[in-house]
Amino acid sequence: MDTANVNTASTNTANPNTTDANTAKANTAKTTTARVNTTKRFDTRKLVLLAILTAIVIVLQSLAAVLPVYPFTLTLVLIPMVVGAALVNTLAGGWLGLVFGLVVLLTGNANAFLAVNPAGTIVVVILKGALAGLAAGAIYKPLAKKNRTIATIAAAVASPVVNTGIFIIGSYIFFLPTITAWGEAAGFSNATAYIFLSLVSFNFLIELGLNLVLSPSIVRLVQYGRSRRN
Repeated sequence: MDTANVNTASTNTANPNTTDANTAKANTAKTTTARVNTTKRFDTRKLVLLAILTAIVIVLQSLAAVLPVYPFTLTLVLIPMVVGAALVNTLAGGWLGLVFGLVVLLTGNANAFLAVNPAGTIVVVILKGALAGLAAGAIYKPLAKKNRTIATIAAAVASPVVNTGIFIIGSYIFFLPTITAWGEAAGFSNATAYIFLSLVSFNFLIELGLNLVLSPSIVRLVQYGRSRRN
C-alpha cells in the first residue's frame, strides 16, 4: 500500500474528532461568555436598585424629620430596607439600615436622646437600623427557597420588631433615668409603662402594618417586572 495514501487516510480519519473538539471548545467559550455577561447584567441591576433604594431611604427619613408623628417620627424607611434585603441581598438590607441611622442622626430626629447621652444615642440609632435591615435579609433568604411571599411577609415583620426591640433595650441601658422622669411627667407610674404604651406602641403598630401591606406588594411587582424583561 502507498505510504502517502495511508497518511492521508489517517489525517482524514482524525479530522472529524479534531473538528468536534474545536466545536465543543467554541461552544463552551460562548456559554461561559454568556454567563459572565448575564452575571454582570444582574449585578448592574442590583447596584442600580440599591442606589435607588438608598436615595428613597434618605428622602423618606428626611421628610419624617419635618413631618413627625406623635410621640416621635414615624419610620417609613423599613419598607425599602425590606425590599433591598429581599431583592438585592442581606448586606444591602444592612447598608440601607445604616443609611437610615445616619440620616436620623444628621436630621435631628434623635436630638432629645443626644442631649442625654450622645454616645449611647449613636450606638442605639446605628445598631437598630443596621440590625433591622440584616434581620430582614437573614430571614428572607432561607424562606424564599420555599415561598417568596411568606419570606417577604416574615422579613416585613422582623424588621420593625428588631428596630423597636433594639430601641427598647437601648432605652433601658442608656436612658432609663431620663425616660423615668418623662414618664412621671406624662402621668405614667413607671418607665416600662411609658416606653411600651407611649414611646413605641403607636409608631410600632403603624410601621408593622405598612410593612406587611407594602413590602410584599413591592417585591412582587419588581420580580414581575424582571421576569417580563428577561
